[in-house]
Amino acid sequence: MAFAPADYVIVVLYLVGIAILGYMQRGKPRSAKDYFLGKEHIPWWVVCFSIVAVETSSLTFISIPGLAYVSNLGFLQLTIGYLLGRILISVFLLPAYYRGELSTAYAFLEHRFGLATRRFASVVFLLTRTAADGVRLFATAIPLKLIMNIDYPLAILIIAAVALTYTTIGGVRGVVWVDALQMLMYLGGAILTAIILVNGMEGGLSRLMQPALEAGKLQVFDWGFGGDFFKRPYTLIGGILGGAFLSMASHGTDQLIVQRVLTTKSLAASRKALIGSGVVVIFQFALFLLIGLMLYGHYNSATLSDLGLRRSDEIFPNFIIYGLPDGVSGIIIAGLLAAALSSLSGSMSSMASSTVLDLYKPLAKSSMSPEKELRLARFVTVGWASLLTLSALFFMTSGQAVVELALSIASFTYGGLLGTFLLGILVKNAKQTTALISFATGIVVMVAVITSGLVAWTWFTVIGTVVTVGVGTLLARVRDT
Repeated sequence: MAFAPADYVIVVLYLVGIAILGYMQRGKPRSAKDYFLGKEHIPWWVVCFSIVAVETSSLTFISIPGLAYVSNLGFLQLTIGYLLGRILISVFLLPAYYRGELSTAYAFLEHRFGLATRRFASVVFLLTRTAADGVRLFATAIPLKLIMNIDYPLAILIIAAVALTYTTIGGVRGVVWVDALQMLMYLGGAILTAIILVNGMEGGLSRLMQPALEAGKLQVFDWGFGGDFFKRPYTLIGGILGGAFLSMASHGTDQLIVQRVLTTKSLAASRKALIGSGVVVIFQFALFLLIGLMLYGHYNSATLSDLGLRRSDEIFPNFIIYGLPDGVSGIIIAGLLAAALSSLSGSMSSMASSTVLDLYKPLAKSSMSPEKELRLARFVTVGWASLLTLSALFFMTSGQAVVELALSIASFTYGGLLGTFLLGILVKNAKQTTALISFATGIVVMVAVITSGLVAWTWFTVIGTVVTVGVGTLLARVRDT
């Protein structure tokens, strides 16, 4: 059963409705700061759902079921670390953000070290986000390519154009509200898919999961001790440590997430939003991994080549299009595309905010009127949307699962970012020169670590953070003696 006319109608109507909702929730931004942070505070639970949607929407929906299909449930070990990392952020980093009126995550570094550190961190964020969100954009184009039977480049261009239009209308307030709704939508679609899979198998859930059980795919925990311990990404220790450090970096130092956290009204509200998102993420990953195992039973343990697919990321979209009843496919694809568009619009907004607030305004010799700032913010958003499109076109040739590819790219510089933030909190006598040297050293070491292939991607942020903090602590002590 292929995508029916009714499904196309549902997708179009749903996307139009979501765009209207985003427009209605946009508020009335009068300056770049209003545009990027929202003029009015947003409820913590809305921010919580928005965080979940922007960090995992398209990648989780598309890639995680395929990852379970070709492996097991080991990815769940990372989610324990994700929750732990969010708790640590709430205790150590969030209070620092609320001690002053900060417009971006990197404004903290200026308060602590100086403007040069803020600029350097912002540039690192922008480069990393361009690559990682290029992967996100490519992931979003996968179902569109399958639905419309078009090439990936055209699908990428269509998604980017729609996301850009949506972003320039609503600002961050519209994006956050739509994100929250889309999280509920795509999770509802995933639950509906699971119900259809179970009801479609004679013998129910036990029969559906039997092939996965026999193949050892229900394994969650893996101590992983052995000669290849650091090369295996999904072990208990590596997963919890890697997940915790990755979460602290992505949710504590990445403007994509921090921008949302700063839209709440208080430190307590931010903490509830952040920790709550960690709880929801565990449920979400478990659900999509289980769907992957259900698909493994549905297709009778077929390989990717048996199904005529090139990559594991295509398994779930392929089932949605060809294995679900008319109308249901349209609802689920609409939720996926809208959630992914919200995620991409959030990326464009956060990159533009960092460019304008971290790089341009501190360098501007004369102040601009709020109206000119707002026009500049929208112009910069267009520029980053173009670069994201080019990045997606580059990464579409990769054969790695998109979720692993995106997280690997993010981990490349997250260690240096997180290490610099922790250096500012833990080492009181560390100065700007120390911070910059430590930051750069952490990134250089990660280049060597990644190119050597000695460790799995889950260890990248851990190593980068330890190196950055260690070098900074040593330099601070030497300079102080």
